Amino acid sequence: MKRVLAFCFVIIVLNGCTTLQNSSSSNHKLTARETTEGLIEALLVGADKSATKASASNGFYGNVAIKILFPPEAEKVKQAALSVGMKPLVDRFEMSMNRAAEDAAKEAKPVLSKAIRQIKFKDVWDILFGGKTAATDYLRLKTEPQLLEAFRPIVSQSIGREEVTMHWKPLADTYNMIPFVQKVNPDLEAYVTAKTVDGLFKLIAEEERKIRENPIARISEILKKVFGTKK
Repeated sequence: MKRVLAFCFVIIVLNGCTTLQNSSSSNHKLTARETTEGLIEALLVGADKSATKASASNGFYGNVAIKILFPPEAEKVKQAALSVGMKPLVDRFEMSMNRAAEDAAKEAKPVLSKAIRQIKFKDVWDILFGGKTAATDYLRLKTEPQLLEAFRPIVSQSIGREEVTMHWKPLADTYNMIPFVQKVNPDLEAYVTAKTVDGLFKLIAEEERKIRENPIARISEILKKVFGTKK
């Protein structure tokens, strides 16, 4: 039964994959190569769909789970701005950060795809029998530095286009005029870039958890095709 559950995850890990290359009859044992190829195929589908979701219009801004809010060190700026009726500017600032993240997420697919295609058989079993986010953790370990590097210039360009800094400046200036407060001026590029990566992997992790919690309910028909009556 554990073997069946493991291969279920191979087929649909991260978002569900409707087919498995080299699907077999009930009498054919899946090889190491087929197992690895199945995991790669499933990961490619899941990563692609997660990146598409994140990079869509309102992919960040309209998703409470990954929406980018004020930098923690600037939360006092937000509260001060709200207290003097600057909510529209607060909202525009937050929206502009999220638009920058959505732009950057478009660059995630090639980075994730490259890492996934380099999966070795020795890594497959750690992923299959790991924790609820083993596949996500694997991808993050292999891709986070590249994603940060790829996202940073996109975020920088988008911050200019979305006028993030323009929306931020009056908020910061208003706050910094308060006597005796510590001046704030966070690195918005670094903050938005890091939060973009966090949001992307949060989406992937959520999908992986769903799959691990109830794999058979989602792919019973595919199981019949791949394993037949195999126990």
